Amino acid sequence: MHKDEKERKKRRDRYLVLILVGLALAAGRIASVTSREGDTAFLSANDRSRWCTVAALVEDGSYAIDRFTEIYGEKRNRRPWYSIDMVRHRGADGKLHYYSSKPPLFPTMVAGVYYAVRTGSGLTLTDQPIYAARVVLALVNLPLLGLFFVTMIASIDRLSASMWARQAMSLATIFGTMAIPFSMTLNNHLVAVACTSLVVWIYLFASDKSYSSVEDRSTKVRLEWYALAGLAAAFTAANELPALSMLVLWFALFAKVDSRSIAPFLGGALIVAAGFFGTNWLAHQSLRPAYAHRGVGAMVAELGVQPETPSVDAVQAALFAKKAIAVNSEVSVEPSDEENRWLVRSNDDQLFALLRGSSNEWTLSHWDDWYEYPGSYWQTGHRRGVDIGEPSRWVYFFNMTIGSYGIFSLTPIWLLLPMGFANGLGYVPSNERRFTLAVLIASITCIAFYLARPMIDRNYGGVSCCFRWVLWFTPLWLATIASVIDRLAMRPRGRGIFIAMLVISIFSMSMALNSPWQSPWIYKFWSFLGWIAG
Repeated sequence: MHKDEKERKKRRDRYLVLILVGLALAAGRIASVTSREGDTAFLSANDRSRWCTVAALVEDGSYAIDRFTEIYGEKRNRRPWYSIDMVRHRGADGKLHYYSSKPPLFPTMVAGVYYAVRTGSGLTLTDQPIYAARVVLALVNLPLLGLFFVTMIASIDRLSASMWARQAMSLATIFGTMAIPFSMTLNNHLVAVACTSLVVWIYLFASDKSYSSVEDRSTKVRLEWYALAGLAAAFTAANELPALSMLVLWFALFAKVDSRSIAPFLGGALIVAAGFFGTNWLAHQSLRPAYAHRGVGAMVAELGVQPETPSVDAVQAALFAKKAIAVNSEVSVEPSDEENRWLVRSNDDQLFALLRGSSNEWTLSHWDDWYEYPGSYWQTGHRRGVDIGEPSRWVYFFNMTIGSYGIFSLTPIWLLLPMGFANGLGYVPSNERRFTLAVLIASITCIAFYLARPMIDRNYGGVSCCFRWVLWFTPLWLATIASVIDRLAMRPRGRGIFIAMLVISIFSMSMALNSPWQSPWIYKFWSFLGWIAG
């Protein structure tokens, strides 16, 4: 065996051991995951929302989750399936129902896994919400985690020059990010991490082929790889809306590497788009995701300029005139959560919005705020803690970067990103330079997007072990800092700096092994010191 081949085999053996250890750690957490009350394997409202959809599809053949939100546990006042992450709107049967607010594509796919588990073992989520959920989690999340580990380490092996850098980056991949904590719960973030890592690997693979083919030492990349890249990039965006920015950039990057990639990449992306909008239509009879329904629909009638709120009789007459309600229907007018808006409800649960304009002109529109319903957590006065939202964008930026939910404070290896961007935009091959520029653009775009959100959305991702909305950047950022680790590996001091960063990153990860749905350890410590109120 050639010396280089022996060295590669040694590296693969080391990688395999690390990957198996990481998967074993995740499997152990999945095998023991239990809610705080001990009656399910659901850890938060976030994953309960998805579990409701999964169970409803298989057990009821519907996306409506009403039955599951009303299941009571051994403690009569506890509903173990209930979630705040749900919406209410009229279903295909003409009646109001509750639905998960999460995009239905991924839960629909998980439902297929649950169907196989129920058929093969007889386990059901409603009867065995601990063990059935653990089996489904293992079958869904362990392959996703494995995909991230394998493709990311393969990418690092291409990008890193020294053995020390490869080993250090492999440790960072497996233990230095929040991927393992999010493997014990049903969520969109692990999916996005795994899919992004797959696209990174395909891009690096295609880039190497393009350079080699110039020298006539390699064949062209098969078109199936480009289709897979398009599918994975689009599926990332289907699970993380801001990743749409990176989807567009991925298209441009692959087109530049190989013009043959355009059609298969678009084909893969279109498959995901069809699934995303198709399942959304099946669930909600709307192409817009549930979280986009926070206002009013089409106008029904104009009531003209009036100095005071129109009477119930006037509202009812206007709806009668437009045949929006039956002749024998009666309506009531209720206060709404929004200023200058009232909820109009008929006795058969038809919903309309009574709106006052700036010049006291009044109109009636169809109701389209799926988050405003009796008992909704998302109404003003009901939200608590971080869900109230951060009023100051400067404070929000501080905490999302170096503060209590900090990208850099919780995972210090990302402090190397500025150097990574500088290296990647310097004198390097053009494909690598374009990749670095794309990651930089996407990073800035997404951070700006989160900062620009209204106060209700400036909540750090809710109660979570990190600023989870950027977790899908993990493979992109690991690839970006690979060149920096090579430089640090040249000197003992550089190696020591990275080890210190990695140790703190691993510490943050380990603090979240009970559940990713808990406040970061920095937030808890600052609360203990009294620096954070409440």
